[in-house]
Amino acid sequence: MPTLVAAETDERDALLQFLAAQRGALRRALGGLTREQATSRPTASELSVAGLVKHCAEVESNWIRVDLAGRPSLRPRDVTNWSDSHRLVEGEEIEAVLAFYDQVEAETAEIVAALPDLDATVPLPEAPWFPKDARRSGRWILMHLIEETARHAGHADIIRESIDGATAFALLGWK
Repeated sequence: MPTLVAAETDERDALLQFLAAQRGALRRALGGLTREQATSRPTASELSVAGLVKHCAEVESNWIRVDLAGRPSLRPRDVTNWSDSHRLVEGEEIEAVLAFYDQVEAETAEIVAALPDLDATVPLPEAPWFPKDARRSGRWILMHLIEETARHAGHADIIRESIDGATAFALLGWK
């Protein structure tokens, strides 16, 4: 699918625009679905469209807000509640997940704009999946988020098509 990201932007803006394009793909996959459809798992996977949107919002918030800016997490996760980041929990509504994603997007833009440059590095938290004493640059984090969000947007496309036959092209109004 062609990108809508302008070629004449600087690197920081281009990375943010590529990330926004992938967020848009996730949102489109969710658009028009009922709660029952959005939380359904019609494939062999445990993933749902709503769960993927929530997961991507939380992952982006943690990489940008917590790791890059050193702020406290808005939605702390550990091994006891990790699966809650992949599904809507009791009382959680799609509108709230989308509002949280809006908040995350705005905060990402604010934090990235404030970076002295994209080469600035931050330590990664201690976790079994990170190398000991690892550091990552703002550039690396943004590229990783683009990759992560794009991967999950693809998952959401497949799940959405399994739910009602809608494809990414149809959701954009293309034939």
